[in-house]
This record gives sequence, C-alpha cells and structure tokens, in this order.
Amino acid sequence: MPHLTVEYSANLERDVDLPELLETLHTATAAIEAFPLAGLRTRAERRDHFRIADRHADNSFIHVVLRIGHGRPLDVRQQAGETLFETLTDYLAPISARRPLAISFEMQELDPTLNYKTGNIRDYIAKRGSAS
Repeated sequence: MPHLTVEYSANLERDVDLPELLETLHTATAAIEAFPLAGLRTRAERRDHFRIADRHADNSFIHVVLRIGHGRPLDVRQQAGETLFETLTDYLAPISARRPLAISFEMQELDPTLNYKTGNIRDYIAKRGSAS
C-alpha cells in the first residue's frame, strides 16, 4: 500500500492528459515518507456511463481513492490527504476553469485483518538497487 485509483468520466479524455495526471499523483504519493514506494500502485478507471447533476453533457468528474494500510496516525493521514488533494486540484485547475468539473478525493484505511496480498516487487526493487 498505498494504492491510488483515479475514476473519471469519459468526457474528460479530450481535456485531461491521463498518463501525466497519473504520473503527477504517483510522484506526489511517492514523496510522502509515510508510504512505502514498493507498495505504491496508481491506476485509472474510465467511466463511460454516468449522470452528473442536471445531466448536461459537459458535466464531468474525477474521484480519487487512496487506499492505505492500517496504523498511521490521524495527523499523518490528514497531511497526506491534504497534500494529494492539493496536487490533484492544482493539476486540474486549468480544466476546472473552462468546464464543469467535480473533483473529489477519499482516503480509505484498510482493515488489517481482512487485507490479503502477496507479491515480489520489493525483492526486485532490492535487487535493482544493489546492482546500480
């Protein structure tokens, strides 16, 4: 952990450079000391079917969910959330200035007992680090 998921309305693709947005959020999250780089995942999910407010075709949204492992103090989570929300809103400010856009961010702390995972990415990162 952390895992970032960017959910967005399909009508934003002409205005938002999604790879750049993902890179911006990934980089900002990686810079937060409380989050291990080896656990960081950043991805996007396009929503083709949606209704927003008065259903106008220009209405759009981006909702970011950050899922993190259990145990960080509230002040650490709050600071991380504020940092990432500011990064998100700064990035989207030019788009928000010219079209209707709902921007939201949510942090979810996963239950420590009901969170299952496995992988070998940390091993590969360690090997690459020792080879350089």
